[in-house]
Amino acid sequence: MPAKFGAQSTTEEVLEGIDLTGKRVLVTGVSAGLGVETARALVAHGADVVGAARNLAKAEAATAPVRAASEAGGGTFDVVELDLASLASVRACADRLNADGRPFDIVIANAGIMATPFAKTADGFESQFGTNHLGHFVLVNRIAPLVADGGRVVILSSGGHQNSDVDLDDPNFEHTPYDPWRAYGRSKTANILFAVELDRRLRDRGIRACALMPGAIQTELGRYLTPEAISTLQEMVKASGIARLEYKSVPQGAATSVWAAAVADADTIGGQYCEDCQIAQVATGGGVVSGVRPYALDPENARNLWTLSENMVGEQFA
Repeated sequence: MPAKFGAQSTTEEVLEGIDLTGKRVLVTGVSAGLGVETARALVAHGADVVGAARNLAKAEAATAPVRAASEAGGGTFDVVELDLASLASVRACADRLNADGRPFDIVIANAGIMATPFAKTADGFESQFGTNHLGHFVLVNRIAPLVADGGRVVILSSGGHQNSDVDLDDPNFEHTPYDPWRAYGRSKTANILFAVELDRRLRDRGIRACALMPGAIQTELGRYLTPEAISTLQEMVKASGIARLEYKSVPQGAATSVWAAAVADADTIGGQYCEDCQIAQVATGGGVVSGVRPYALDPENARNLWTLSENMVGEQFA
């Protein structure tokens, strides 16, 4: 039986006929790109969405279409402050959500950075690993009691995970020469491994977690790309035997997020990596190709990363 949705599917096509009235959703990274479209599509179908963003003024301006869609679709939209590069900000955001006490049916960890020059977060972590993985690791774990039984956690990763497995011995590039794409790959592999272990820990409550690749989309995610980084990306694509990188529109890029959050069978996607509104196949070829690398789904790798992450942030999570 052919898949109902694919690479060219849009958020509206995926959510056609879906009523999300009464569903409460947290979406990080709502100041641009996929986060805005994800929130817009969800509120348009009746969901109550809380968007998280580092720059509230920017988010307020960027989410005007979300507020318009909420008025037309019956959903609601609010914004909370969250800087994933600062654990103090992450914890403050989690405290605020926990104090509010209202549960979430869906959490979508959408925010992230890509191929940045070497930098450190406020807590001294390599910026991509700290922002893309550790920030979400602390946020999601701290609000896990708010996730309703039977809920879902969707973590955005990338095909860039194929550039590198996590390095459990040197996560901050203290002993390894820094490379922006390798650092990005490590952080995106970490996103998948986090979903794998989170799914194992929460499935007794009926909560399922998955990771996904939205596709190549021209958004603000690429704002740090230097000419050298772009050249490296082109070389990686060429090495994969791909004539050129096929870009998706923003509604196409956000489609897999809303599919995994509200349409796909929860037990099917739990602990998996998705792309193009489907479960991805395991990839073993060279270069950057579609699919997921075995190391990103390895349960032992996921458990070891969890332990390392707890040690790095100084918190233990049940």
